This record gives sequence, structure tokens and C-alpha cells, in this order.
Amino acid sequence: MRADRLVAGLLVLQARGRVTAAQLAAELEVSVATARRDLEALSAAGIPVYPQPGRGGGWSLVGGARTDLTGLTEAEAAALFLLLGPAAQGGPAARTALRKLVRALPGPFREGARAAAEAVVVDGAGWGGSDHSRPPVVELLQQALVRRRRLRLGYPGRDGVTAVRVVDPWGLDAKGDVWYLLAGTPRGRRTFRADRVVSAELTDEPAQRPAELELAAVWEEVVAEMEGRRSAVAAAVLVPARLVPVLQALFGRHCTVGEEQTDGRVALRVAAHTARSVAEQLAGLGGAVEVVEPVEVRTELTRIGAELVARHSR
Repeated sequence: MRADRLVAGLLVLQARGRVTAAQLAAELEVSVATARRDLEALSAAGIPVYPQPGRGGGWSLVGGARTDLTGLTEAEAAALFLLLGPAAQGGPAARTALRKLVRALPGPFREGARAAAEAVVVDGAGWGGSDHSRPPVVELLQQALVRRRRLRLGYPGRDGVTAVRVVDPWGLDAKGDVWYLLAGTPRGRRTFRADRVVSAELTDEPAQRPAELELAAVWEEVVAEMEGRRSAVAAAVLVPARLVPVLQALFGRHCTVGEEQTDGRVALRVAAHTARSVAEQLAGLGGAVEVVEPVEVRTELTRIGAELVARHSR
């Protein structure tokens, strides 16, 4: 989803008042499906764009037709730039365009829009595993980032006990479908997984954010640290070619596809944080997967098999 196309679509709506997806597609030289997705994205982000079904219907921008960005309210401007910020991460030209759009806003809205544009990083490469829905707390975290206010978070520690702490929000990252808050704490940078937040409260204290912070670069450091912990144990496996996509979905970037063998099977390298974790993800494939090495993963698979026999042979 391109930032320039979203803004272009918004400007078309402001100029015309109402358009159909087909009309917008023709104007922007994209497919009707793409135009419809862009309109839905604007609406979902909080921009007052609404569909009107029936004869003579289409999509309308509530508030009248305008030809610049000054018709947006402060909340709508923040919502738009929360959407555009990640879309403009593609390169210098997109970031320059985003800065120009910020300057096109009324003066009182610019700081909030700038904060919104810097608030979110989208990392499309997921961890692998099952899908997750967006936690409701993400909206409050976005508000804290846009308003640059500290958060009072209730979050479980490694011992499972929930502790309440006040943090300085730096940014949000959507890694696949899992959301994380990057924040400053008295002990330095911390990463909080949004779906594990027990409670969150916006305070009136201004948040402190490093002046030269590059959110995307910080997130790359976080991912490198997490990946190191998540890939401590690797296994060489052989599977039928039809199961390669299954393993790629299960292990995400921790699945490396190798060469096809003479018997038609494919060699892969998969990894997780423990031998047990590797075995648990492979066990569901039954006898279709062969673990070549290490012996620790083979042992865990044997143990899982024995546990299943013991449980279901009664």
C-alpha cells in the first residue's frame, strides 16, 4: 500500500465529494480491487470515508469537498499519518513526500501528525505459527505515541507475576500479525508484546524519546536479538515436497529450504529456542518428517510419541 496513492485517493475524494471504486481506479490507474482496498484502509484508519450503497452511491468524504489537507480534524490527521508512516518506509522519496504532507497541515496539527508518522514500523516477516488478531490495547498505545505521553503498563515478568511500570513509548512494530511496543524504561530499552499487556493507562506526563531515534533501525536490533534466542537449536529434516510450505509457515524465517533428494524428499533446516520446541512443531506431521540430526530433537520426538501412546492407549 503506497503512501502517495492513499493521499491521492483522499485528495480525489476531497475534490469530488463522492466517487465509486471504479472511478477512483481509473483516476489513479490501478485495479478496482486496489482502489477499494485503499478506500477501506482510509475508513479503517479513522478518516471519515464511508460507502453509500445503491443507485448513485459510492464512497463519500464526510465534511464536504476540499482540495487540500486543511479539511481534516486533528484526530483525522493523526489517523491518516499513522496509516501513511509505515507506507512511506520504502525509500527517501516517500519520506520526503511525507514531510511535505505534514507541512501541508494546519500548524497546530503538525506535531501530532509527525509523531503519528514516526510511531509504527511494519515488519511483514512474521515469526511463523498461528495467526493473531490485533489487540484492542494497540489503539491506546497509538494515542500515547501521537500525544507523546508516558504509559502506565501492567505487564507479566518472566516469573509470571504482573508488575506495573511507567514507560516512555518510542514506537510500535507490527511483525506479521504480532504487535510490539518499543519503550524506554529506567533500565533502558524494553520491548513489550501488546497481546501480553495486562493493563495500560495514559498518564499526563510527557514522554521522553531519543532525539535521533530511528525506529526501523532499533527494531532491526530487537529482531536480531529475538532471532538469536528463537533459533538456538537447529535440526536437519527431510520431508515430502508438498510439506515444504507447511514447515515454512510453522517456522517462519527459521526454515531454510535445501536441495531435493534422490527419493523426491526435500532437505530443510528448521530452528527454535529448544529441542523440545522443534520437536513439538514437527510432531504434528507424524511419519512424514524425518529428523536427520541432532539426536536431541530425535529424542524429544520419541518422548512426545511415548506420551501420546500413554495418553491414548487407555
